[in-house]
Amino acid sequence: MRIAVFSDIHANRVALEAVLAVVAELQPDAIWCLGDVVGYGPEPEACVEIIAKRADLCLAGNHDLAVAGLVPLDDFSPDAAAAVRWQQPRLSPVALHWLAQRQPRLVQAGITLAHGSPRDPIWEYVLDAGAAAANLEYFDTQLCLIGHSHLAIAWRLQRQDEGTWVWVRLERRPPGETLDLTTTHRWLLNPGSVGQPRDGDPRASFALLDTEALTWTWHRVPYDVAAVDAAIRAAGLPWRLGRRLYSGQ
Repeated sequence: MRIAVFSDIHANRVALEAVLAVVAELQPDAIWCLGDVVGYGPEPEACVEIIAKRADLCLAGNHDLAVAGLVPLDDFSPDAAAAVRWQQPRLSPVALHWLAQRQPRLVQAGITLAHGSPRDPIWEYVLDAGAAAANLEYFDTQLCLIGHSHLAIAWRLQRQDEGTWVWVRLERRPPGETLDLTTTHRWLLNPGSVGQPRDGDPRASFALLDTEALTWTWHRVPYDVAAVDAAIRAAGLPWRLGRRLYSGQ
């Protein structure tokens, strides 16, 4: 099965539609979203409507749960909290109900999926080898797909000689270059962010997983960043949320 995997759309309809146009050309068997359909951006209702219609599976991210009123805003940055408060009254009851029904973690087709991490699917960022190694104890499938960090990276995990320590290696590949997943028995795989990349590349990011060949391929898609920046400003959202899109930070 070939699965298009993406995450962290963050109400960026322009980026989402650009990604879906490329996904349509690839003709995957399924589309999986790892959460955070809303938050930050100017078009939350449109993004919820598109994902509800197009994705075969969608997790809940921390921003989705916050907009749905299911988690507090205490741990959100001021700009993130402002965007949540702006979006809540602008989402329809149908969209809010849909967001509230999502789960932050599940297992599908023998693959673990978690928005943040298998250890803490709502809040944990897997940003370093220590966090990646610690999560080995929290999933028992070969593959675990995660989002939340907005980074197009993978962590290769291997427990050494039945011992107590874990060998960890960070993996990156240029867009279009295949990552072979047969080389170790555990992976944490992050497709990056559609709507707000933070790895220095402003292009929208997603990945294609082939469960038969056991390969993972990142893709980057350009979109009209200036249009989204203008929409953020016109909406009265914090201007920084638009400016950061130009640099992918």
